[in-house]
Amino acid sequence: MALAFDEFGRPFIILKEQEQKTRLRGLDAQKANISAGKAVARILRTSLGPKGMDKMLQSPDGDVTITNDGATILEQMDVDNQIAKLMVELSRSQDYEIGDGTTGVVVMAGALLEQAERLLERGIHPIRIAEGYEMASRIAFDNLERIAHKFEFGATHLEPLIQTCMTTLSSKIVNRCKRSLAEIAVKAVLAVADLERKDVNLDLIKVEGKVGGKLEDTELIYGILVDKDMSHPQMPKQIEDAKIAILTCPFEPPKPKTKHKVDIDTVEKFQTLRMQEQQYFDDMVQKCKDVGATLVICQWGFDDEANHLLMHRNLPAVRWVGGVELELIAIATGGRIVPRFQELTPEKLGKAGLVREKAFGTTKDRMLYIEHCANSRAVTIFIRGGNKMIIEETKRSLHDALCVARNLIRNNSIVYGGGSAEISCSVAVEAAADRYPGVEQYAIRAFGDALESVPMALAENSGLQPIETLSAVKSQQIKENNPHFGIDCNDVGTNDMREQNVFETLIGKQQQILLATQVVKMILKIDDVISPSEY
Repeated sequence: MALAFDEFGRPFIILKEQEQKTRLRGLDAQKANISAGKAVARILRTSLGPKGMDKMLQSPDGDVTITNDGATILEQMDVDNQIAKLMVELSRSQDYEIGDGTTGVVVMAGALLEQAERLLERGIHPIRIAEGYEMASRIAFDNLERIAHKFEFGATHLEPLIQTCMTTLSSKIVNRCKRSLAEIAVKAVLAVADLERKDVNLDLIKVEGKVGGKLEDTELIYGILVDKDMSHPQMPKQIEDAKIAILTCPFEPPKPKTKHKVDIDTVEKFQTLRMQEQQYFDDMVQKCKDVGATLVICQWGFDDEANHLLMHRNLPAVRWVGGVELELIAIATGGRIVPRFQELTPEKLGKAGLVREKAFGTTKDRMLYIEHCANSRAVTIFIRGGNKMIIEETKRSLHDALCVARNLIRNNSIVYGGGSAEISCSVAVEAAADRYPGVEQYAIRAFGDALESVPMALAENSGLQPIETLSAVKSQQIKENNPHFGIDCNDVGTNDMREQNVFETLIGKQQQILLATQVVKMILKIDDVISPSEY
């Protein structure tokens, strides 16, 4: 694109290869962008809440994903439009920062765009709408702070944490055993949490899955689970008080780096070479035995000769263990990863109370449990399920629950769910709108209306009359001045979310409102779209 001037000094724009480009300007550009954003929000709207529908996505290579997690749906969708990609990134940033609320944030942004479209048709300038939205988001943010509750939890009093995780899990496919999964998530987070610094490293929680069994068999292991078995079938299947040598060097003679050739022309020379190799293996195994190791975990494989020797010397071994797993095993057992046999010393060995091999079902599948470790700050959640898709979806659901528990440890404020927080903010924003003179007042009111889209979608997905239900709950909130009334999605018989124990994290809700407002402001400020035309 270049700027030129005619003979009268009037500027005009020259587009390179103009016939190959299309250009949208002004209101047309804004409307096209808004309809793209609304289209993405409409897809996710039906997935919101405990009665939300799932989406089935098939990748180009035939893998099928069934999920109702907003971030996953948008991640897997093949989106071409640039504005729709902004919505995908919006959902992703909510997922990275908070881990939960990825569907709600997109529905919220879609509603804000829908309201903005009406204001644009009335002739209000997009910048004034964006400024009004910014003011309204601050009012909503402060209102959330006002209606939030702090709660105390300790090692014995975990109920508030578990209830909040159950709220997250109730909108997933795994909601029939949400209580047990929420307990597992909370215990896992507390096992690795640093409560003084209010920090949780989720990398220390490994989530493993294996097809077979049922969801109720999902368990929390205070240790590490490795999808490997002992390298020789006759090695012991259970080792107590194990001293573990963690090696990243292979059990084989070193290979020279240069190209080489060995001429063997007599049987004696061959025998000497063979003896040399055997001696080398012998020394390796002896080194491990000398430092007191009772189990060897190796990143690389070893051949049958080394395996046979290890078996004879009564030194159980596991081979082909991945780098990430090795690191976790080292953290859990307090051992050091050893790159060379010469560096192996007794201090570098990891310690575990029990290492056992466990077989599953009739499929001869075996896994290695490393439990009662010296440092129990690494745990594994082991998921069982009927098929691969259930296990993948359970992993995603548990990720959300773990993130919620982590957020509560960072900031123990909660707001009530079921759309009650949004309705309360909507009431607060509408009440504040009259205090602002100027056109922004319209935008602030529109923001209040947009906030109601979340409870409206919840009611719609639960099979209730959306407008009727929403207006009843809203009037109840205003009449009783109680911000805990929300949509009764599960048909419990009460609208009070405090009684239903439906909680959400305060920082998650605030992040939703701020992120949605930022993205909508960005979309409204675009008034010229130049794109390559379709061939």
